[in-house]
Amino acid sequence: MASCKHGPNGMKVLLTGASGFVGSHILDSLLAQNVATAVLLRASSDRQFLQHHLPALEVRAGSIDNIDSLNQALAGITHVIHCAGCTRARRNSEFHEVNHIGTQNVVTTVNSHQGDVQRLVYVSSLAASGPAIAAKPARESDSPKPVSTYGTSKLAGELEVANNCRSDYAILRPPAVYGPRDYGFLSMFKAINAHVLPKPTGRQSLSLVFVKDLAEAVVRCLEHPKASAKTYFVASREIVTAEMMAREIASQMNRWTLPCPLPAALLWPVCFFEQVRSQFCGKPSLLNLQKFAELRAPGWVCDASRLAHEVGFECKTTLKQGVAESLKWYLQEGWL
Repeated sequence: MASCKHGPNGMKVLLTGASGFVGSHILDSLLAQNVATAVLLRASSDRQFLQHHLPALEVRAGSIDNIDSLNQALAGITHVIHCAGCTRARRNSEFHEVNHIGTQNVVTTVNSHQGDVQRLVYVSSLAASGPAIAAKPARESDSPKPVSTYGTSKLAGELEVANNCRSDYAILRPPAVYGPRDYGFLSMFKAINAHVLPKPTGRQSLSLVFVKDLAEAVVRCLEHPKASAKTYFVASREIVTAEMMAREIASQMNRWTLPCPLPAALLWPVCFFEQVRSQFCGKPSLLNLQKFAELRAPGWVCDASRLAHEVGFECKTTLKQGVAESLKWYLQEGWL
């Protein structure tokens, strides 16, 4: 384990969820800006996305479900980025255990280090706010109305931070995140590579965020004075649909495709089957009956202008640029 001293400004960050898709990009951004960083990892955590950083990275053993390990991990820490979370589960209670109780544990330990930890940045989700359409995008002042267990659990995590954290904090709500290292949108790339164009019925409007933009926004909110005790949506200005994204991928892959209609009536049995299969196999699935509630919503659109106005940060990666960078990475790594 390498020793990671405080940076020139005295900052030292503890990052949870560093081994995951979003967390690993946040780590990249922190280290690119020479921010002294320690990561909280289980012994069993997959280190594939961290491998190139490990020789110079301080790893603190522990997990968010173990308060003792969290207390030890916070020694000498000035800022915490809590990115660890559960996005897919075998049973609904896992969302609550990780996203709510895990965040509660982080807040409890931050409070016990109140004199040292200056700010906690919590990575939440648009799912905590609930669906919204392009004509009336979600804003931070809206009353949250989550429609899934995942969204409810992320909102519960937000409330733990906002109501109980005695140190300063900021909460970030990204919509669907895509980019290199993402398994979520990989299935769309694979389908198009096989000449199948997924075509959902209806035109669910979507906000998206490229993962590197999200990572930069998180790092910006570590110290920005106007981010204090604030909640921000983090998203591109572009509003797209799943079909628009699929067509952009097909265009960049130069693949002819056959449209594959995905009627809403088919989504429920698919989600039900995946939920049963997940429980039987013991492996979490992205699709389940809770996800069905999100898939049938009229839209997932948010207004990220508050982040731009107050923090001065805008997610500028276009869908075209983001798809190009994602595709390049998938091909380089042999995922396609």
